[in-house]
Amino acid sequence: MTTISQRELRNDNAEIMRGVEQGETYTVTRRGVPVARLTPFVDEPDLRIVKPASRPFAWADLERVRLPESTSDLLDDLRGDR
Repeated sequence: MTTISQRELRNDNAEIMRGVEQGETYTVTRRGVPVARLTPFVDEPDLRIVKPASRPFAWADLERVRLPESTSDLLDDLRGDR
């Protein structure tokens, strides 16, 4: 496993990604402290789901708000005598 700095990752990302494609594993450090590991992707990842994704909120299902005044009238009132 090769250790690289965050700066090296930023500056040499194409070369590092080619290395990962060829099976190389990198440990990325920030100020000498390991913060990430780049490894080749395999068909069966060892990633666990800690919290399943929730469904996005359906904004379209909310009742539409209708105002008694038009938007342009409200804006004119807010702008005043500018």
